[in-house]
Amino acid sequence: MRWYTALPAAAVASGAAVTAYASLYERNHWTLRRFDVPVLAPGSPPLTVLQISDLHMTANQRSKQEWVTGLAALEPDLVINTGDNLAGFDAVPGTLKALEPLMDRPGAFVLASNDYYAPRPKNPLKYFWPGHKRVHGSELPWRDLRDGMRDRGWLDLTNASGELTVDGRRIAFAGVDDSHLKRDRYDLVAGPADPTADVRIGLAHSPEPRVLDRFSADGYDLLLCGHTHGGQLRVPFYGALVTNCGIDRDRVRWLHRWTDHTWLHVSAGLGTSPYAPVRFACPPEATLLTLTARGA
Repeated sequence: MRWYTALPAAAVASGAAVTAYASLYERNHWTLRRFDVPVLAPGSPPLTVLQISDLHMTANQRSKQEWVTGLAALEPDLVINTGDNLAGFDAVPGTLKALEPLMDRPGAFVLASNDYYAPRPKNPLKYFWPGHKRVHGSELPWRDLRDGMRDRGWLDLTNASGELTVDGRRIAFAGVDDSHLKRDRYDLVAGPADPTADVRIGLAHSPEPRVLDRFSADGYDLLLCGHTHGGQLRVPFYGALVTNCGIDRDRVRWLHRWTDHTWLHVSAGLGTSPYAPVRFACPPEATLLTLTARGA
């Protein structure tokens, strides 16, 4: 074989190997991340928060459902769900079954676009064009999902505020609907976060800076988001190619400072669209955040 025919063949073979790895192995390589977040008063004992995001669940994803169910063994003090749970019309029963043991714990959630609308095939190059027109799929049974979590006592923070007492600590919450779809109504939750609470947590599915800035200005200590999938396809030594929102690439996943008094955690999430079932250098993940005492 001549070199000018061998090189294209090698490139095709390498591309096929990467695609197989990204779609068959890494996409199902469930991962638990752990971070410590110093947001509690000095001398406070730690508080554990399990964040789940972007499940994009279909009815037949047994491996994912079983792994999520197994997270109950962590015995988190609090569970947070930051939206995009569904990827099919028949996915609500499997999603609620996977979350069932976690709903024995105190919890809170916000909803997002892939709770409301079914995914549609799209040109992946559109993610590089921020102004592209979004076309929604058919409406999903999101009310059944919402009611299933509400009925187990989880706070619905979709454009709402609330509080929970967890392990003797009072937590003040506020959340917004999906800001990527411009469904957020921050004015409904605006105002200084309760200064007497032990910690103040804000929820938003998509980490849009205009919303994060308002949470921070109102005094929230920790902001929890999803949506980005961590970039989903990451280039080693470069990172995410796109963020699919207004956040910068350096903060497209994991724990970072947003301002000098507000931490931001962006979950890389546990799923993908059924029409883009690949991940590379960015495995599906949930996160156990341990809230710890601030330094003196």
